[in-house]
Amino acid sequence: MMFKAASLILLAAFLEVAPVSAAAASPAAEVEKYLSGLASWTADFEQTIDDGHGNVLRSAAGRLYLQRPGKFRWDYSQPSEQLVLADGKQIWFYDKDLAQANVREMDTSLASTPASLLSGNGSVSTQFNVTALPHSAGLQWFQLVPKHADTDFQLVRIGFDKGELRSMFLADKLNQITQLTFSNSKRNLSLAPDLFSFTPPPGVDVIGRDGK
Repeated sequence: MMFKAASLILLAAFLEVAPVSAAAASPAAEVEKYLSGLASWTADFEQTIDDGHGNVLRSAAGRLYLQRPGKFRWDYSQPSEQLVLADGKQIWFYDKDLAQANVREMDTSLASTPASLLSGNGSVSTQFNVTALPHSAGLQWFQLVPKHADTDFQLVRIGFDKGELRSMFLADKLNQITQLTFSNSKRNLSLAPDLFSFTPPPGVDVIGRDGK
């Protein structure tokens, strides 16, 4: 499939972080402060994955919707129609062209990734070593390195512009780089509940249900 599922889940995890006191000044606290107070978030996104040497392997674009706690929807429109959707209990991966859907329990999907933060019981400082990076391309950057070895990622960098998430950079253990850029973002809109519900269309092969 086009998307890197773990990276998408990870982004949603960051948006689940609990708020902290405004008086805190550590890099981890700054990240948590940026991301606190969100009930929902929507944005257009562009995504590229390269081999770590600047050679783009895949690219895509679409629209993202997030709803706390634990719900998100990535609607891919380019280069093909695909969907990644979490309803709070399960995660769906749907490819329209392949007429195939894969479903997993969220606990299973998140167990070995930094996205364990999605439960809302953790914080940035308990899961990552966080450092502030110099401003670049007009953004304030932070680097997050997982404290635990059982993760797919070497590091994550997130960039903010005046408190709004604008960019995300992820390096995995295969040295592939996922870059996400966001635009037209809107915070705390009222989102329709059915945005976070998925029923496979007739004829779609569903993997992961009833032991498949």
